[in-house]
Amino acid sequence: MSEPETPQKAPFAVEVTAGQSYFWCACGRSETQPLCDGSHKGSAFTPIRYKAEADGKLWFCGCKRTGAAPLCDGTHKAL
Repeated sequence: MSEPETPQKAPFAVEVTAGQSYFWCACGRSETQPLCDGSHKGSAFTPIRYKAEADGKLWFCGCKRTGAAPLCDGTHKAL
C-alpha cells in the first residue's frame, strides 16, 4: 500500500486536552479514526504525534491527504 486509505472525506472533530499527546492514523486503516490503533504495522506508514497546546476542539484530517498533518487543511474538498 503506497497511498493511505480514505476513511472519510471530511475532518474528525476531536476534543483535546492541553499537554496530552495524540497519535493520528496516517494509513487510514485504524478502527479508532482519526487516531492510531496499530493497524499500520507491516506497512510504510507510521502515526503522527500531536501534542495539544491547549484544551479544545481540533479538526483532524479524515482523508489522510492533508498538507498540515495531522490537522485538516481542506484537501478533502478536492477529492
